[in-house]
Amino acid sequence: MQKTELTQPSHFIRQIVANDLQTNKHDGKVVTRFPPEPNGYLHIGHAKSICLNFGTALENKGNCNLRFDDTNPEKESIEYMESIKRDVAWLGFEWTQLRHASDYFEQLYQYAIELIKHNLAYVDSLSAEEIRLYRGTLTQPGRESPDRNRSIEENLDLFSRMRAGEFADGQYVLRAKIDMASPNINLRDPAIYRIRRVHHQRTGDAWCIYPMYDYTHCISDAIEGITHSLCTLEFEDHRPLYDWVLDKLQTPCHPQQIEFARLQLEYTIVSKRKLNQLVTEKHVSGWDDPRMPTIAGLRRAGFTPQAIKDFCERIGITKQNSWIEMGVLEYCIREDLNTNAFRAMAVLNPLRIVITNYPDDKVENLEVSNHPQRDEFGKRIVPFSKTILIECDDFSENPPPKYKRLTQGEEVRLRGAYVIRCDEVIKNEVGEIIELLCTYDENTLGKNPEGRKAKGVIHWVSQVHSCPAEIRLYDRLFTVPQPDNEESFLDVVNPHSLQILRDCRVEASLHSATLENRYQFERTGYFCLDLESTLDNLVFNRTVTLRDNGEKD
Repeated sequence: MQKTELTQPSHFIRQIVANDLQTNKHDGKVVTRFPPEPNGYLHIGHAKSICLNFGTALENKGNCNLRFDDTNPEKESIEYMESIKRDVAWLGFEWTQLRHASDYFEQLYQYAIELIKHNLAYVDSLSAEEIRLYRGTLTQPGRESPDRNRSIEENLDLFSRMRAGEFADGQYVLRAKIDMASPNINLRDPAIYRIRRVHHQRTGDAWCIYPMYDYTHCISDAIEGITHSLCTLEFEDHRPLYDWVLDKLQTPCHPQQIEFARLQLEYTIVSKRKLNQLVTEKHVSGWDDPRMPTIAGLRRAGFTPQAIKDFCERIGITKQNSWIEMGVLEYCIREDLNTNAFRAMAVLNPLRIVITNYPDDKVENLEVSNHPQRDEFGKRIVPFSKTILIECDDFSENPPPKYKRLTQGEEVRLRGAYVIRCDEVIKNEVGEIIELLCTYDENTLGKNPEGRKAKGVIHWVSQVHSCPAEIRLYDRLFTVPQPDNEESFLDVVNPHSLQILRDCRVEASLHSATLENRYQFERTGYFCLDLESTLDNLVFNRTVTLRDNGEKD
């Protein structure tokens, strides 16, 4: 397979920040933030934002905060907060400050009072459906609410009573007073506070009114002194509201919102609602299922922080949404693991070989390199004995043209060991091959046989010394590149996205495999130890296949 050459695209946000520093726009400072809502696990799209926000700060010796947008407690939890902190740290980033939107609830409330006092906000009794109808359409202006012209005194009184819990959920909202005829629907008197009697994971029952995201986010940025508020393109139409709030409140700091294209990766979805549906309806085993595009899932699948950061850098930062081929992410993890993964041998579908001319009680502890190009990785001991196991498809009675594995009467080299020749095929009563009788050339350890050449190289394990293992072969979760475009994304869930092989054998050294290490199972693919693995029941997940079936490292 031809190697794909990838180059780093231009990065317009880097250019903006560089120009701002040159002109001293923000007093020579760069302060960013990563502001997830803790209503689910982070996914690969968040990884792009994490790398951009933390990376921009690092490149310019600035600061980056991790801030939880925890204004919607109905869907949020401490579990999600902890998972987010874990994922950001795993990617290798350190936040300057850990903040929460809830840290600012009192300030946000006081700012809302300030808007009311300047006749820039009012308490509205319209229902959510009525507000939607009054808002108008993209081609028709909205209509003013009958409550829009309440007096400042009445609005202050009602808003105070909203906070005190005098009204039912949904009975009133606080709306910004902007322009019901604006061509930008986001400026047609958006709601900035609603009544919700929901226990908050941090503030408990102290509040029964919660601020809306568009109101909260810009003020939180200003309070923290953010200089560059980097967000995805769907917030571009919200930028006038972001600026309106800060302008009207005359905050000391006015961050600069800059939008970039979100990450759309083929064969995945990144909607938290849909990801949650996959989990709750048990289409996957959990948020960290290796088929999920979550950072936790990618980590469990064996992806590395470096591969994910490399991927985010390679796809670049643009202003135009586009779909990224899954092959780009696979390229990045293969590049990393080809360089950094330990080599080992595993047989997924074993076929027994008895080496008839090898001594019955002899065992050789062969020294085998852990990586063909990384001497510093050292060597490991691989036992060799009379009975070994190879892959079933590494033997053929009727080989196709250019077949370079074992066949009757022909020789093949065992990886790191000897050249063997198949002399006899043993079958059971229904004609299935159950065993091969072979002979070995004792003079071929580490060198070629004299006067002839083995057809190929295959991997193997010693039957008595190898460890039983469960191997999980993961594939893409969806059968189409853009599952969100289907009538129902559940209709295109891949029924063959997980294949579990339970009769596998792995070389003895893998008994001490760790969660931190990654392995190339020679001629098979890249694998990692699963969280469910135990010393008595080894479980390995396939991260990605080799580049092609012919690759032999």
